[in-house]
Amino acid sequence: MEIVELANLMGVKVTEDAAPDPESTCKVIEISFNRGSRKDFYRNNTLQFFEKGEYVTLEGVSGFDVGEVSLTGELVRLQMKKKGAEEFNPDMKKVLRRSTEKDLELFRQNKAREQDALIRTRAIVRQFNLEMKLIEVEIQADGKKATFFYTAEDRVDFRELIKVLASEFKVKVEMRQIGIRQEAGKVGGIGSCGRELCCATWLTDFKSVTTTAARYQNLSINQTKLSGQCGRLKCCLNYELDTYLDALQHFPENADILQTLKGTATLIKKDIFRDLMWYILPEGTKHYPLTIQRVKEIQSLNARGEKAEELQPVELISSKITEVEHTFVDVVGQVSLRSLEKTSKRRREKEMRQPEKKEMKPEKKEIKQPEKKNIEKQNRPQIQPRRPPQPGKK
Repeated sequence: MEIVELANLMGVKVTEDAAPDPESTCKVIEISFNRGSRKDFYRNNTLQFFEKGEYVTLEGVSGFDVGEVSLTGELVRLQMKKKGAEEFNPDMKKVLRRSTEKDLELFRQNKAREQDALIRTRAIVRQFNLEMKLIEVEIQADGKKATFFYTAEDRVDFRELIKVLASEFKVKVEMRQIGIRQEAGKVGGIGSCGRELCCATWLTDFKSVTTTAARYQNLSINQTKLSGQCGRLKCCLNYELDTYLDALQHFPENADILQTLKGTATLIKKDIFRDLMWYILPEGTKHYPLTIQRVKEIQSLNARGEKAEELQPVELISSKITEVEHTFVDVVGQVSLRSLEKTSKRRREKEMRQPEKKEMKPEKKEIKQPEKKNIEKQNRPQIQPRRPPQPGKK
């Protein structure tokens, strides 16, 4: 009844007859923890409707935990089948309720403790001189349990470490060993393709990857380019491997060497997109593309003890626009230094404009200012010089 009412509220007309049978509805949902680094299945006995990204309170170890809904409905059954989980497992934990504000507040407080706990635990591991690398600490929402994820090459005896951690953090301690690829998924990062790492987003099933996968795809065996952030071969090498294997089935076998009159032709690579096989002769480094039919013909000649006269390579027409190479041409006396001509032309035009500007300018009348010295002399009282007395005059 709840499903019918919910569908009607969403604008979809659904009758009770068209509603799904509660018995056949998948009662399991997938929950993710720590931004998707860990996922688990929980039973939804009450058949509550949860949206993706919604926080729910779950049954935990001696308490409760909080997780994010990542998958619901029939897709959960496909995911369980892929991971080999049983839908009606009696030991499966249950979904308690939607997370309340009190649950979320306690969840945030304990999540804030994880970074300090990680730093402190690494210091304790160094004190015990244990050959292990601590990756992540995950504390339960109610703060009663802590899971420590680590990587190690050999078996580690951490019995004393568990006692110290339990007394240090006052929680129930669980040590869980993970692989190198899972470590890269928890740390996260950006791959060489420019996208977020597959192991950090959706990839959970890690299959073994060998250099044979790179050889089938005609990739150069460069350890630096083929390795991911975990130091192992990239998982994406297996993504297109089946396609290459299917395409290579109609290529002739034992065609690594072909006998010709010019020498032994050695196989370099196979092009599954053009159905061509590339060979090289000992006389040079030129590559010769041969069709599959031509390779089979040469194989039949070699089987009869005969050698092929020519390889008869295919002429490939490239769709790329090739630049035409210019041949040498004698242009002595035909080259004009335009830059110098433009500069001289501007200079001449500038010189012609200058006299015109002088004629257009009005003449300014010069106002003569009185000299200061003459004014000062006029204002001064004139003192006549004393004449010497003339003789005979009194």
